[in-house]
Amino acid sequence: MDLVRYTLRRVFLSAFVVVGVTFLVFVVAQVVPSDPAALYAGPRPTAEQIAKARVTLDLDAPLPQRFVSFATAMGTGDFGVSYKSRRLISQDLRVYLPATLELAIFSTFLALLLGIPAGVIAAARRGSWLDRIGSLGSILSVAMPTFFFAMLLQLVFSQWLGILPLAGRLSQQISISDPLPFLTGFNLIDAVTAARPAVFLDALAHLILPALTLAAYPAGIAMRLTRAAMIEILARRHIVAARALGLSAPRILFGHALPNAVGPALTVIGLSFAYALTGAVLVEIIFAWPGLGRYVSEAILSKDFPVIAAATLVVTLCYVMMNLVIDLTQTLVDPRVALT
Repeated sequence: MDLVRYTLRRVFLSAFVVVGVTFLVFVVAQVVPSDPAALYAGPRPTAEQIAKARVTLDLDAPLPQRFVSFATAMGTGDFGVSYKSRRLISQDLRVYLPATLELAIFSTFLALLLGIPAGVIAAARRGSWLDRIGSLGSILSVAMPTFFFAMLLQLVFSQWLGILPLAGRLSQQISISDPLPFLTGFNLIDAVTAARPAVFLDALAHLILPALTLAAYPAGIAMRLTRAAMIEILARRHIVAARALGLSAPRILFGHALPNAVGPALTVIGLSFAYALTGAVLVEIIFAWPGLGRYVSEAILSKDFPVIAAATLVVTLCYVMMNLVIDLTQTLVDPRVALT
């Protein structure tokens, strides 16, 4: 019963967050000094064209009526058209959103792959040189500016070593001469579905550097959280008893101690995914990654409100759904969470 009550409460709070973000986006659009009708009418519009655009966009309606229409359209997935390009926003999102999600998911995977084992090893070798190196690495990964780390990776792995591509999602030769059929928008999945291993490896090579850039900060956080949790768990009686029984160190660390530290690890998943979604703007610009970040940055510069609103709502939904899944997973791993 506690689990059902907890689930309903989390679903209600998630829905409240989405509604709140929708309201804030609408309010911000009203206070930003811009003229949507002039942007929609095109370059150098006449007064008549602007007036016609105001009627088309229903800009003269009362604010409550406009908010209801806006919220209803957002709720049904009708994001409208871009004021600048006149394209359907839903079609643009179908192209740009998978690129950002692929980058966010892969960077989250890398953050966990690097951060959690490093935290386990640092806790097991507390006070040793491995612990000091891990702590220094976590501090550097958190403190280093994203743009500097991105350019450093490009310099080392692309310019000096020449083993990874500098930018883009696919090589120019593949994109022009033999493009990958669009199925899901995730290049790795589409390449596997189309049975094209060479394209899969090319897409993976293009994904590594931007994903490493995004994974650096959450990997450092994951390392610190895992280390702190493991140090506390390794001092418990059942771990001491396991050592007395002669169990191997890897079995104690990863078989008995780490499962008890899974709570912080699950939290890191949410933090990593959120950081990847919100921090993808700068990374996508540096690596010429055709994702949602570049799409939104261009919309912000042109004050294209429908694009900004749609992207904000979609990112909010992705983040809220991820946190909801993590919260429910934590209750399955540790039922005591539902009691809090």
